[in-house]
Amino acid sequence: MAQRLSVSYQKKPCYDIVFSTSFEGLWEELQELGAEGRRLCIVTDSNVDTLYGDAVLKLLEGKCLKAVKYVFPAGEEHKTLDTAKDVYTCLIREGFDRKDLLIALGGGVVGDLTGYVAATYLRGIDFVQIPTTLLSQVDSSIGGKTGVDFDGYKNMVGAFKMPVLVYMNLSVLSSLEDRQYFSGFAEVMKSALIKDAAFYEWLIENMYEICGRDMAVLEQMVMRCCGIKKLVVEKDPTEQGDRALLNLGHTIGHAIEKARNFELYHGECVALGTVAAAYISWKKELLSMEEYYEIRDMFVPFYLPISVDGIDPQEILRLTKSDKKMSAGKIRFVLLKKIGKAFVDMTVTDEEILAAIEEIHFNDEDAHA
Repeated sequence: MAQRLSVSYQKKPCYDIVFSTSFEGLWEELQELGAEGRRLCIVTDSNVDTLYGDAVLKLLEGKCLKAVKYVFPAGEEHKTLDTAKDVYTCLIREGFDRKDLLIALGGGVVGDLTGYVAATYLRGIDFVQIPTTLLSQVDSSIGGKTGVDFDGYKNMVGAFKMPVLVYMNLSVLSSLEDRQYFSGFAEVMKSALIKDAAFYEWLIENMYEICGRDMAVLEQMVMRCCGIKKLVVEKDPTEQGDRALLNLGHTIGHAIEKARNFELYHGECVALGTVAAAYISWKKELLSMEEYYEIRDMFVPFYLPISVDGIDPQEILRLTKSDKKMSAGKIRFVLLKKIGKAFVDMTVTDEEILAAIEEIHFNDEDAHA
């Protein structure tokens, strides 16, 4: 039997996160939303479509008013207003109205884009998240943050739009290529570092099972991450306070992502940004040296980078200034007081940020030193 968490918004039940090991229970969940009398559009990318698009479409066909699928090319470079415009065009041509339903089938790019379209098409229609990557299951599918990139700047255009359901088929994690899978683990680590020291220890204890994709362990891990995010977003749904803690590693991470033209995966950049944030925390005497090196080295067994080449530290610093997490001209930087305890700091200086970037910057001179 599928397990579930219920997420509330403004203290009222808003949507369920359903944990399953197949797509078989999806239609039953959609029926609860009145899907029989609605048009349904699956929005997915070319990679996910090859794996699951037709299977999910087949589950819906003949059961609802109309079931269609819109497929766009895979990749962060397609998470744009142009792609959103193409989805709008598809919905208009298929006669979708406000009572109809979008289904985001894919990773974070698909979920963010589909959620943004749902928030803005006819001033808002319902949407369902079906996350198919580890990163989207533990983070981006939950909490209602949607958006698209603009001129290469991450999520600069967006809206808060809660899904009406998040349906997780955990078995899809076995189909992910290794780099994609481990990229998602960066957000798992982030969850533990900001809110749950005991979970951090559990991750260390279950390292081999996580790397081996043991399904029972993965179910526990994903549910624990979702529980952490649920608590954070319920307390602060529109990021006025505590929700900003979820941005640990993202300020420098997003800057590296843009500087490297999205050649690195989002989770890989978050790992680098988290190492940098932990370094600043150590230099501010919040973490001990031992804690900093432990956090840094915890990414290594999960095949995540702790250094990066091909960047200009000054450019990374400049890009952090264009991050949407700026407030009154200052960077809202998430730091660690200890493992499991994060806070937002407005006092981080350019010099401290540069020092942290240099700490994770690997170049040829380092190699031959």
